[in-house]
Amino acid sequence: MIMSSIEAAPDQARGDLTERLLAGLPTEAVLTDPDVTASYANDMASFCPAGAPSVVVLPRTVEEVQHVMRTATELRVPVVPQGARTGLSGGANASDGCIVLSLTKMDRILEINPVDRIAVVEPGVINATLSRAVGEHGLCYPPDPSSWEMCTIGGNIGTASGGLCCVKYGVTAEYVLGLDVVLADGRLMSTGRRTAKGVAGYDMTRLFVGSEGSLGIVVRAVLALKPQPPQQLVLAAEFASAAAACDAVCRIMAGGHVPSLLELMDRTTVKAVNAIANMGLPETTEALLLAAFDTPDPAPDLAAVGALCEAAGATQVVPADDAAESELLLQARRLSLTALEAVRGVTMIDDVCVPRSRLGDLIEGVERIADKHQLTIGVVAHAGDGNTHPTVCFDAADTDESRRARESFDEIMALGLELGGTITGEHGVGVLKKEWLAREIGPVGIEMQRGVKQVFDPLGILNPGKLF
Repeated sequence: MIMSSIEAAPDQARGDLTERLLAGLPTEAVLTDPDVTASYANDMASFCPAGAPSVVVLPRTVEEVQHVMRTATELRVPVVPQGARTGLSGGANASDGCIVLSLTKMDRILEINPVDRIAVVEPGVINATLSRAVGEHGLCYPPDPSSWEMCTIGGNIGTASGGLCCVKYGVTAEYVLGLDVVLADGRLMSTGRRTAKGVAGYDMTRLFVGSEGSLGIVVRAVLALKPQPPQQLVLAAEFASAAAACDAVCRIMAGGHVPSLLELMDRTTVKAVNAIANMGLPETTEALLLAAFDTPDPAPDLAAVGALCEAAGATQVVPADDAAESELLLQARRLSLTALEAVRGVTMIDDVCVPRSRLGDLIEGVERIADKHQLTIGVVAHAGDGNTHPTVCFDAADTDESRRARESFDEIMALGLELGGTITGEHGVGVLKKEWLAREIGPVGIEMQRGVKQVFDPLGILNPGKLF
């Protein structure tokens, strides 16, 4: 919602808004230069419209965030919360006339407690910074999105992000114990706990995790930590078909194994990685499966998984001898999305998650969709939890190719739902997938979610136009 005076006289309204904001914020925290504010307009997603913000605010304290929200409520101005803008669904995209609330300056680690195994952080803390800090105490914060060197904890919470280690350690939602949240009207609300257990009342913390800034502004988080595991060792298995690789995944999980990582790269991805990094990956393979264990003695686990891969038809199984060789194999996986982007210049990264037993059906279906639309679509997957990232490569300057890219993206999401999956496992809904959210959860589900939104944000000023 934008007040009518902004629609009628935008320059005057922007001036009034800026003046009100500056009454409770330092001058350097309020950015109004259109060239500067335009740089905050969108995240990393393709095909997601973005508006022109009136102002960008970079608060450093909870009180400053409260002032912003009180001002926004009084003036009926929309607020779009942002972290590092590494998201892939348009969830951080600005709307016309909005306040962009960038939380990157709230970047303090407030506490690391080895006894309680918690960390207390502000939302602008970079994921990798936290991981390294807790590592000094013999602890780890497991959620590790691919963008972990750039993305913020607040952004991770907003999208309920995942990562490579989810197969063993789970996603962000499982590590958020409590939150401090500034509501739309500026009130401060605390949820959850800092204890190992707690079931008092509704689980409001989980409600905010994954809400994409549509219910409140996270200004502090209590995060669960784990003991630092031993260095993991990696095994690489080559397969003559993606179906065989997916069969191996099913055998591994059905066998009760608990890998710290189980990742799949299809032939398109392997070739793309070789093209940019000359890593010597076998381009004759149709699928490459990477499995890792971080147990005290991973050798027996790797041997057992290697045998299962061979039983599924692996043409070659290569266990790493040490941490350095393991890291080299993982580097290939981490380069996947960058490599696929280099194929045609632009990518649309899907985020479809299916039951593990249907992983092969999803990959085969993506191949058919790629052939139908005459596009390059590479698939990388967190195979251990069925979360796939079919990545559509296209030339954004080619109108017809862009159209085909969008159509293929939608067909992949439809396929995921047909296979009993979900349209997003870790990237969120944002702008990109809000029509598909309605298809997944149905009209009653949408009604209930809108009802929740109405309770927390009756004026509709928090991240409008996202989710639904």
